[in-house]
Amino acid sequence: MCRLTLARPTTTPGRSGAAVSKVVNRQCHVGPAAGRPPEPSAQHHDPTGPLRPVPLVELVLPVLNSAWAMEVMRGVVDSGLDVVMSSAAGRGPSFAGGLVEAGRAGVLLVLCPLSAAERHVFARAGMPVVLIDPVDAAHPDLPSVAAANRTGGVTAAKHLLSLGHRRIGVVGGPRHLLCGDARLDGFRTALGRAGVALDPALVRHADFSREGAYREARDLLTAPHRPTAVFAANDEQALGVLDAARAAGLSVPGDLSVVGFDDLPAAEWSSPALTTVRQPLAEMGRHAGWVLADLIAGRAPEAARVELATELVVRSSTGQPRVP
Repeated sequence: MCRLTLARPTTTPGRSGAAVSKVVNRQCHVGPAAGRPPEPSAQHHDPTGPLRPVPLVELVLPVLNSAWAMEVMRGVVDSGLDVVMSSAAGRGPSFAGGLVEAGRAGVLLVLCPLSAAERHVFARAGMPVVLIDPVDAAHPDLPSVAAANRTGGVTAAKHLLSLGHRRIGVVGGPRHLLCGDARLDGFRTALGRAGVALDPALVRHADFSREGAYREARDLLTAPHRPTAVFAANDEQALGVLDAARAAGLSVPGDLSVVGFDDLPAAEWSSPALTTVRQPLAEMGRHAGWVLADLIAGRAPEAARVELATELVVRSSTGQPRVP
């Protein structure tokens, strides 16, 4: 038995920043998967006795209205934890104390920063914290789950190089974000090993949105010596690159090849279908849930830092560059 409660911070005066307004509350039954650890909820269920309350954990995401967030959430719920999901947007100084006051059993922070003060509050209360896709390396001793971002960048570069591309642009994520930096670093390294320099003029940064990538890609694609391919740091950005290509009158993949990163459902539905690097978002959430369940139960997790493999999914948005 698992429960998901979708919540948002309240702005009602006189209430703590952790107070939440329940928007959705549903019960779901998750069957056991082969080879996975017992669900933590089962530890509270005695078939011969009454069902005892299962402690809630807080799943904190940058935003709630995204396919990326829903994939992570699906994995966390599938781990068997009972989850309250909230957005980090507008998180105030009372955030950590509010979760302690609410009696949360643990916290899963997804692509969200953790201040030293917040960590101190959690540690003092004995509340375990697990990071999913850490934003920086500020807390290397905290348990974390992420994708092999650097390897994914290498894979994307090798694919474009194998097709014959040499002048390649990048629309990267926000500067100094760990996952985005790793993807760009892997991409640049793979090009360098092939003897291809990544032109700094062809590297742009934007937030992980379609609109932000569109603005940066529009400048890249209207330049006199434009790239023949673009690697985007996530699928939303890659869709923005496709939009910019259409606006510039370029065909994909005839005039421009595009590679994304995530493999969200929209990648398969886009026109053309998007070649992308799949990161196992649901698996990341599931593993993080298992790690947190171990910590709540007082058990040391098998691995404090988990990095899950990425893989290239080749679809219709990449091809050989057009011969001049």
